[in-house]
Amino acid sequence: MPRLLPRVTSRFWSDVSDTNSTNPHHPCAIILAAGKGTRMGSDLPKVVHEVGDRPMVSIVAEACRSVGCEPIVAVVGHGREHVERALEGAAGEVRFALQAEQLGTGHAVLAAEESLEGIAPDTDVLVLCGDGPLIRAETLRTLLDVHTRSGAAATLATAVVEDPTGYGRVVRDSEGRFARIVEQKNATDAELAIREINPSYYCFKLGPLMDALRRVERNPKTGEYYLTDVPAMLLAEGATVEVVDAVPAEDVLSINTPEQLAEVDRIYRQRLEVAADHGQGAGRGAGEGVRP
Repeated sequence: MPRLLPRVTSRFWSDVSDTNSTNPHHPCAIILAAGKGTRMGSDLPKVVHEVGDRPMVSIVAEACRSVGCEPIVAVVGHGREHVERALEGAAGEVRFALQAEQLGTGHAVLAAEESLEGIAPDTDVLVLCGDGPLIRAETLRTLLDVHTRSGAAATLATAVVEDPTGYGRVVRDSEGRFARIVEQKNATDAELAIREINPSYYCFKLGPLMDALRRVERNPKTGEYYLTDVPAMLLAEGATVEVVDAVPAEDVLSINTPEQLAEVDRIYRQRLEVAADHGQGAGRGAGEGVRP
């Protein structure tokens, strides 16, 4: 099967002079921001549509920054100039990697490899989607804490929802540990009944992640390379893979249409109002610590 050979272009905005050294105690982050969002009724990339008067991708980047991620790499594609402009004002260092072809989430993450050159392979890296503005910094802290304490090669933060339709299901073994992620179209009836889903909140060790991505096989039905294959690959090779139910169900609301965008915008603004009432800042994700 073919290996991943993405065409990559990367650059970054930074006030850091040494681009090949990163504090090994700092996690880094990869934000997937290359999608078109064809159902949004706009030519703009989905991740630059505004939530709370801000491009949603900037909210995700801010949540990453608030838990100490440095650098942050945004993988861009369609309308890359809009995404880069949306993140230009982000504090600290944001690098950009080009996914020239849209060949799946695994392909997108590997496109970020060059932008992380020089970073130690045992560095923790968050992998998140840029269209999830209801993300909470406290959720990322929990994810990083479980990942660090367990010494895992991969950790997934999951959500339990009433209606899991359309989401990948998280299958656990008889001892309650991670077994695999199964996409809905490939799930058995028993797996379809699972309400614990994968909302795409990942933490990996950088080296094992990139090594596994080079060995992910192209999906025969879609022709794409999936990041969701990596945790099961690492587990089969004897690495530790952890899973923690840490994502509130409300936070994984999809944004694929203008109507869904309006609903997420309403929730985000409500959180900001509650945070203001409690004397909290508006930054650090979608209302840090506030669950209205």
